[in-house]
Amino acid sequence: MKFLLITPPLTQLNTPYPATTVLKGYLQSVGFKVDQTDLGIELVDKIFTKSFLSKIFKSENAYTQCVEYVIKFLRGQDPTLASRIVNRSLLPEGKRFKNLADMEWAFGVSSFADKAQYLATQFIEDIADYIRENIDNHFDLIRYAEHLANFAPNFDVLQNALNQPLTIIDELMLNILKSHIDLSKPDIVGFSIPFPGCLYGALRCGQFIKNNFKNIKIILGGGFPNTEWRQISDTRIFNYCDFITLDDGEIPLKNIADFLDNKISINNLVRTFYLENSKIKYSGNDLENNDFSNQASPDFDGLPLNLYFSLAEMTNPMHRLWTNGRWNKMMVAHGCYWAKCAFCDTNLDYIQRFCMPSAKTVVDRMQDIINQTNITGFHFVDEALPPKLLKEICQEILSRKMIVSFWGNIRFEKSYNKELTDLMADAGCIAVSGGLEVASNRLLKLMNKGVTIEQTIQACRNFRNSGIMVHTYLMYGFPTETLQETINALEIVRRMFDEGIVQSAFWHRYAMTAHSNSGKNPENFGAKRLSFVPNSFCNNEVEFENNFDYNIEAVGRGLDFATYNFMNDIGLDLPLKRWFDIKIPKPNI
Repeated sequence: MKFLLITPPLTQLNTPYPATTVLKGYLQSVGFKVDQTDLGIELVDKIFTKSFLSKIFKSENAYTQCVEYVIKFLRGQDPTLASRIVNRSLLPEGKRFKNLADMEWAFGVSSFADKAQYLATQFIEDIADYIRENIDNHFDLIRYAEHLANFAPNFDVLQNALNQPLTIIDELMLNILKSHIDLSKPDIVGFSIPFPGCLYGALRCGQFIKNNFKNIKIILGGGFPNTEWRQISDTRIFNYCDFITLDDGEIPLKNIADFLDNKISINNLVRTFYLENSKIKYSGNDLENNDFSNQASPDFDGLPLNLYFSLAEMTNPMHRLWTNGRWNKMMVAHGCYWAKCAFCDTNLDYIQRFCMPSAKTVVDRMQDIINQTNITGFHFVDEALPPKLLKEICQEILSRKMIVSFWGNIRFEKSYNKELTDLMADAGCIAVSGGLEVASNRLLKLMNKGVTIEQTIQACRNFRNSGIMVHTYLMYGFPTETLQETINALEIVRRMFDEGIVQSAFWHRYAMTAHSNSGKNPENFGAKRLSFVPNSFCNNEVEFENNFDYNIEAVGRGLDFATYNFMNDIGLDLPLKRWFDIKIPKPNI
């Protein structure tokens, strides 16, 4: 049995999503032949060319003349183009250029490369906007038809979209897919679907394979099915696939291949949905997993690493890490060492099953990846890096005299003292992100976060003093949260920006999920879940009754507006009410 593992359009453009590399490493270690590709970056590579844009613009123009040079620049292959981009004599300037940041303030007078990357990104996004508005309303730079899957209680909307004629973008994607199938000749094609913006692309590809390669079996898995499809009952999804797997994919994929090869019975499938007699069946065997501590290193062979390119959507240096640079994405430990936060999907296996390998194993894997990619930068994609293991990893990096850079997600706890943050900086840590969440000790205790505001602020000071950038996530609208508590939280965030102990922040509205403790027992948190009846297709976010006595949408707009300006060092001395279009109380902290 041979696998072809695919990341469908679209995820990030600067670095590959890590799922297929992990699965390839494991499947090859147990004897399977495996090819892999990132269909998204290959699709974007074909779109942003002179030949393709000449078709959609109907004639050659300034965009078609410049596009390949800009992509080459964003790949770091022609840095000399920076001066022409910055002096504004080369690129056509569309809508995205009308509200640019103050270039001298944002980048200084000499940072040509950063300025040029920022302007080149606006140029690329102008083209993407044109494609979405005139050619294919599903298209976006880092997602594809996300609106079809963001909230899909049934399959109707997706089914209608898949019944429509192919767009020119669809056709291009499927031509690339066909070339890979013709070359690889796989028995099984597996699609990793981490986000809703990858689902439509995966299903279009599944549709194409079903119509043209009837001998190939199709598997869907990844983060989106893990959270949304655990209660699926709509059989129409199986017009586009043969199996759906949940949680870690190593054993499920291996057992599907063994079943298709008549080595095991269908009862031995692991965490797998399949269709039998026109009904969806689930295999169970949920506890069978590969030992994370002993699994093979991720394998990057076959990924088109030369095609990825960096974008600079914002001038904020911390925010840019997500889209700028060819980071090796890697998980240090499996699951979350805390796994108690009430808002988090702690009832799912990939969070609740914590497994921590040795520091030596982690750094060995880092070295394996560096040898494959020639890249020494790492984005650790853990739910939260375990401080004890992180300390040992840093010591191991330093003992080997390795030169690396890394960043990842943490919990702002007291373990991050000055000694540890200095050690992290010495080993190569450049940034951390973590959840301050609500900036209210009452609510932090209610949601069982396990940290206090005071601990968070001290940890952020330690990171700042060690030269490590900090991004923090926040939420609003948690059950029982008052308007006063929300405004107090914004005041704390303002002070943290003013003190320079955070460089970036993002607010999102609390969503009650079916896999969180607040979703399973909302009454424990002062809320009432409106329905426990599952949808036929997607089931994750659930409706709940929470009687806010203020306009929560207006509050959300104000939080975003204020924080965007704080990130740009603007308005830190203004009264908070200036950011809102409703009456706001004074901070009471």
